[in-house]
Amino acid sequence: MDITNPLKHRIRARTDVPLGSWLMSGAPSTAEAMGHCGFDFLVVDMEHVPIDTPQLAEILRAIQTTPARAVVRLPWNDRVMIKRALDAGAMTIMIPFVETAEEAEAAVAAAKYPPRGVRGVAAVHRGSAYGAASDYLARANDETCVIVQLETPGALHRMDAIAATPGLDAIFVGPGDMAASMGHIGQIGAEEVQETLARAAAKARALEVPVGIVGPTPDMVRAFIDMGYSFAAIASDIALMTGRAHSCLSELRGEVAQPPAPTAAY
Repeated sequence: MDITNPLKHRIRARTDVPLGSWLMSGAPSTAEAMGHCGFDFLVVDMEHVPIDTPQLAEILRAIQTTPARAVVRLPWNDRVMIKRALDAGAMTIMIPFVETAEEAEAAVAAAKYPPRGVRGVAAVHRGSAYGAASDYLARANDETCVIVQLETPGALHRMDAIAATPGLDAIFVGPGDMAASMGHIGQIGAEEVQETLARAAAKARALEVPVGIVGPTPDMVRAFIDMGYSFAAIASDIALMTGRAHSCLSELRGEVAQPPAPTAAY
């Protein structure tokens, strides 16, 4: 079994803009269907979706049958949760609400085997194809992708130190929490929020660190890419499904379909 992580190398290369979406349904069948839609990556959200590690493994199995690659957003920057997600087969993880370089260092350490980190060693788990990937322990540190989310103005202020964390592969700006922390909860389209997101992209570009984001509409995601974001997600499985449902019903009832308001990303 080849454990090469092409998404990690693609994100780090910054030669194109990988496009993804969020998975909020917690259902393997939906994850599998989304994986066949052409997305480059799908974010399995363990922070806001009530799924645990056994359910995560089933969702990862479903995505693995498709061309898409999985990104697992952990519930928190927790050493045990990170270890269990990686053992369950995650290769790319996203850690929410990282505020300092010390927290970024802790996330990287939890994802790496000694001597680079503190991840516990097991030879037989889903991540190593139950031992069939004989080079897993030797290569996991290099192939595991660690992304941290910056979700407050304070975190953006400390981006220089956070981005310099050895072993960190990318940062991801969370527009929803950023807007909330700025007093614009549910309004990521607010001018002040958009200006802050643009400055974040410019700063990351100057630091030469890959930076991702998520947006609710194609227009906003295009704007983010124009700002300099190097990978981006659009909406979620649930948002895309309900949006299409509203559109179909409006058309059948002769109503004017209302475009989704840029209030929340997923």
